Amino acid sequence: MSCKCENDHLQKLDGEEARIADYFDVIAGTSTGGLVTAMLAAPNKKRRPLFAAKDIKAFYMNHAPKIFPQLRGPFGRMMRIFRSMSGPSYDGKHLHEVLREKLGSTRLHQTLTNVVIPTFDIKRLQPTIFSSYEVKKKKNNTMDALLSDICISTTAAPTYLPAHFFRTEDCHGNIKEFNLIDGGVAANNPALIAIGEVSKQIFKKNPDFFPIKPMDYGRFLVISLGTGSPKIEAKYNAEKAKSWGLLDWLLVGGSTPLVDIFTQASADMVDIHIAAVFKVLHSEESYLRIQDDTLQGTLASIDVATRDNLEKLANVGEMLLKKTVSRANLETGQMVPACNDLEMTNGEALKRFAKLLSDEKRIREARSPK
Repeated sequence: MSCKCENDHLQKLDGEEARIADYFDVIAGTSTGGLVTAMLAAPNKKRRPLFAAKDIKAFYMNHAPKIFPQLRGPFGRMMRIFRSMSGPSYDGKHLHEVLREKLGSTRLHQTLTNVVIPTFDIKRLQPTIFSSYEVKKKKNNTMDALLSDICISTTAAPTYLPAHFFRTEDCHGNIKEFNLIDGGVAANNPALIAIGEVSKQIFKKNPDFFPIKPMDYGRFLVISLGTGSPKIEAKYNAEKAKSWGLLDWLLVGGSTPLVDIFTQASADMVDIHIAAVFKVLHSEESYLRIQDDTLQGTLASIDVATRDNLEKLANVGEMLLKKTVSRANLETGQMVPACNDLEMTNGEALKRFAKLLSDEKRIREARSPK
């Protein structure tokens, strides 16, 4: 919803053809965010974005129930637990099919703006970051994978969807193998990675950027969109966990504690770090984090993809736009209302960012007319 809101503001400023990819130097996303990143930046036959921001909700409403089919009836939950003990909860076939269909033969270097999509290689035990900055400067790079393979990989959440294996080959016959899972285990919030990619380009004197210092964060505009978390619900506590064994840490009460903890920890570490850096540099208004920490029950679940639950999540997104801008409390990690934004709502903050982005685009076009 936040993505659509920003696109709507940009269209009011610059016309109906305005798209998110026209304004951002880099779009980054992990897991479902990586999928959204590809949707916003992949080209169609007319070299315009494959999806407009307004199309994303419909995509999820149509395909999420098929990606995460629900087991109904009195034994549905028991069957899901039994299935997850012997393999991934879902086979991923529909996800793979729809990504192959939508993204086709599009490769990383073909995105309309730069993208950064983290994954994790379980064979090498290290993150694998797919960055279009890196492959555009060196064609036939073995990192220039199909966008569909990248999206399948970054959405391969452990216990939910199967790990993904694929190979790439450059023009010299060099082959690279990938054994990937969801990048959320290492970088669930990829904002810092995106900032790092831009900083590297500034250091390399990329002509797309004004000559500034790579660490001059005051010149950055960062919008970070979360997918919600159940922090307020306090799903786990030490009293319960002190008696858990291996199976309990993997699956308890229909939840996956280890996965939840790893992904939440990596996201929060990034948000707290970025918030601290922008605060120290007196540039807090250049960083907008939109996140809801109050999700409970099925709203906080990864895979409850019933139409009713998806509609409720969409409503949460709509309501979030009306809430006051929040920032991460550097001590607790929780989102708290910002004290210096004059009670600005998230929707109003996105409108302000849209004006800044539109102005920047005009300046760049005047400097480098086509």
